[in-house]
Amino acid sequence: MQRIIERTEDGSATLFVPELNEHYHSVKGARTESQHIFIDKGLEASVAARPYILEIGFGTGLNALLTLEAAEKEKRCVLYTGIELYPLAWPEVDALKYSDHPLFGQLHRAVWEEDIPLTPYFTLRKVQADVETIDSTRLLMIHEAPFDVVYFDAFAPEKQPEMWKEEVFRNIHAAMSPGGVLTTYCAKGVVRRMLQAIGFGVERLPGPPGGKREILRARKER
Repeated sequence: MQRIIERTEDGSATLFVPELNEHYHSVKGARTESQHIFIDKGLEASVAARPYILEIGFGTGLNALLTLEAAEKEKRCVLYTGIELYPLAWPEVDALKYSDHPLFGQLHRAVWEEDIPLTPYFTLRKVQADVETIDSTRLLMIHEAPFDVVYFDAFAPEKQPEMWKEEVFRNIHAAMSPGGVLTTYCAKGVVRRMLQAIGFGVERLPGPPGGKREILRARKER
């Protein structure tokens, strides 16, 4: 899959996939978008003292980096699992220039399928798999505990409809703790109604500055 590096309006980079005509992040600001949707509206909305986080679409590692930075700042222990079927090659990662943080490279160089404590507050596990094939039992076995926060950061429904099937969200819902939080940039009505039917309480929230008008935050209610 060809991927082209592009700069976004806040100065941070993203990747463009010509095959899908899709970007990994908002062209209005990659870092701004990720911070708003996944950290401010996701992680910070969780009351878990030691949150277990699941990311669907590890991709560039930007969401993981921002989570690591938040965990260090707040001294809040995080166990972070990223599921990715198509990992980036190191030259792509290096060219993104997201951060001078020495741990950014370690996010990508970390071995797969193992818990890697990168700091006293951030432990990473990367799983190379297709989210369509992972049922709730396997998700729960990753840390033998349910997830408190889910970052759903797959490509858009019209680009990768298989990632947005109801079965995928049912498996995620079953692997979440009561009151667990799921955030996504996608605010389409069909996605919102599907989440509600599965057992989430869903909020439409303002999107990131200069970006999408609305995003979704869902909490596991039943």
